[in-house]
Amino acid sequence: MDTQNRTPRQHPVAVLGAGPVGLAAASHLLEQGLEPLVFEADDGPGSTFRDVAHVRLFSPWRYNIDDAARRLLADRAWTPPEPDALPTAGELVTQYLEPLAGHPALAERTRYTGRVVAVTREGMDKVKSADRAESAFVIRTRHRHGGPAEHRASAVVDTTGTWGQPNPLGANGLPVPGEDRFGARIAYGMPDVLGRERTTYSDARVLVVGAGHSAAGTLLALAELADAAPATDIHWAVRGAVPERLLGTNSTDDALPARGALGERLRALVDAGRLTLHPHFPVGALETDGRARMAVHHAADTRTAPIRGVDRIVAATGTRPDLSLLRELRVRLDPALESVPELAPLVDPNAHSCGTVPPHGYRELVQPEPGLYIAGAKSYGRAPTFLMMTGYEQARSIAAVLAGNTAAAEAVSLALPETGVCGGAATIPSTQPDRPGTTCCSGGA
Repeated sequence: MDTQNRTPRQHPVAVLGAGPVGLAAASHLLEQGLEPLVFEADDGPGSTFRDVAHVRLFSPWRYNIDDAARRLLADRAWTPPEPDALPTAGELVTQYLEPLAGHPALAERTRYTGRVVAVTREGMDKVKSADRAESAFVIRTRHRHGGPAEHRASAVVDTTGTWGQPNPLGANGLPVPGEDRFGARIAYGMPDVLGRERTTYSDARVLVVGAGHSAAGTLLALAELADAAPATDIHWAVRGAVPERLLGTNSTDDALPARGALGERLRALVDAGRLTLHPHFPVGALETDGRARMAVHHAADTRTAPIRGVDRIVAATGTRPDLSLLRELRVRLDPALESVPELAPLVDPNAHSCGTVPPHGYRELVQPEPGLYIAGAKSYGRAPTFLMMTGYEQARSIAAVLAGNTAAAEAVSLALPETGVCGGAATIPSTQPDRPGTTCCSGGA
């Protein structure tokens, strides 16, 4: 446990999560002369990316490395990757996050295998109003080997993301009847169907549920698997209409060509009849369908025939933030997306499909709880279109304001790649009156 005889401002800044944005935040805090203390539940950095190590990213290296992290690594004889190469998630970990986390300045300030289970203020719950800013934060962790521990902090930057909190199959946001029962046959996210889980999916009837890029990537991998295992039968269920925003992507219109090509390749599979598309099919229930297979039923229309004989389901249904650890703090979130409120109208998938927001920093991320910032993918809540560069600029701005450098904190800027996946070019208003609006298609995800 940290010593308690310090004033609140003498404690380090707690950074929750050792992913790309968390380590970037720690790097920027060091540059600003502040003391970070990073908490990571896993035994190494980038656990999200290690879970999907087989997945190749859309964005090349030039968009994946934070500037402060690059400067920190410069004194370690680190060789930057080729800027235009597309890394896999695993390569992002081994070639960037592990060398960064291994730098002595960060290694001695990182605590692994301790999951943050709660954050509060010392001596008070969220009801008490007086003197909140003068009280230290208390970070309670639970370790894999050993009991709980508590640490004190002057400020908190929550970059815990949304990975590990998958949305269930139900279109209503709840698990469908039978989802728990068939849990061993359901994968959430992007399973490695061409690698370590190849035998699981070979010659199986597989249903992919979801209409985003994760679903598309899994469908393309299954199609490649079917070339070698022809009995592999691929089905794709989406709860709305045919996802033209995804299928209509043109790689020539997208500054991230790999993302644009994804839609083109998926369209070709659909047109060739290599998978069965089930539009307007929200999943309602799973039942046994002989030989331990599943019958997948429609949520509302009993006249729609179930999808029968399903061996495996891939739920590419998105993720949601874990809000439980902030329960004793004063937090303001968008009621629909569970994002930082100022970002909600800019990333709401109901309004547009573009994966960018205007450059923003600490002012948009500030919470009613003094000294608390939600950054990275968690700042987007349930919205799926987050780009690491956005998180890096958030981290830079937060570190600057915590160091008292307000001018630098407010001088936000971000050059994102142009996107070809927008559903229009409507103007998005700035969240601040002295900043101009931007168009949806002026940047990318």
